[in-house]
Amino acid sequence: MKYENFTTFDVKVEDAVATVTFDFGTVNVQGQEMLADLNSLAMRLERDRETKVVIFQSANPEIWVCHCDTELLKDMSTEAVSREEAQLLDLQSVCERLSKVPQATIAKLEGFARGGGHELALALDMRFAVRGKFKFMQMEVGMGILPCVGGASRMARQTGLGRALEIILSARDFDADEAEAMGTINKAFEADEIDAYVDTLAKRIAKFPADSINACKQMVYESIDKPIDEALKAEAYWLYQATSKTPAVKRFTIADEQGLEHDIENQRNWNSLVMDVQDIN
Repeated sequence: MKYENFTTFDVKVEDAVATVTFDFGTVNVQGQEMLADLNSLAMRLERDRETKVVIFQSANPEIWVCHCDTELLKDMSTEAVSREEAQLLDLQSVCERLSKVPQATIAKLEGFARGGGHELALALDMRFAVRGKFKFMQMEVGMGILPCVGGASRMARQTGLGRALEIILSARDFDADEAEAMGTINKAFEADEIDAYVDTLAKRIAKFPADSINACKQMVYESIDKPIDEALKAEAYWLYQATSKTPAVKRFTIADEQGLEHDIENQRNWNSLVMDVQDIN
């Protein structure tokens, strides 16, 4: 799969890990150009069975992705519409498409991510940020609107109701440690620690079967807002999507025949053993 001819970022792929580096103008503004690029990227990732992980980072040392381009917002309707007339915005559709790609997606946040930029990060699977550099904000209430790139919807799923409303209604900056405490990021790091952690995580995930990565991801997304009985059915559905396409049954058969699960040393060393079985295909 070729990842080229983008105007707002470039993409490099190595050992099943793609790295997307935003580099657009002075502040990586999220406008029509970036939306077109992200939509094109998502389309290619949907068809790519070799790439397993995508890291999103910025070439700008101060900003990851800026808020939405006001050019996209100034022509919004000033007339209220009914629920039946409301349509998904382009911003929402692109981020939702990106959230559903079969690869694991990681935001490496080493600068500001406010408004739509932060909502783009929320649409990815995992987020890691640098202390002293990363800040996020949802400023929309102060402008007279609301987070409208999935921020309101995804925020509560990440943080819980009260914290989501605090973030959205305060319209203030939150730093990396606050973000970790709130639950909008997975973990905060010192500047010299984030690369090693994210790279190690990405390379580890990239060793696993692509269809298993996708099944795990889709199952979590599908089940998070379902009643438990429907969520368990979703788990069962995605389980068999995985076993139909991966060497899972072969691996379990070998483990059973060799009595591997009964070996206490194996139980002590699952962290490395799970990597060793990747050679069984």
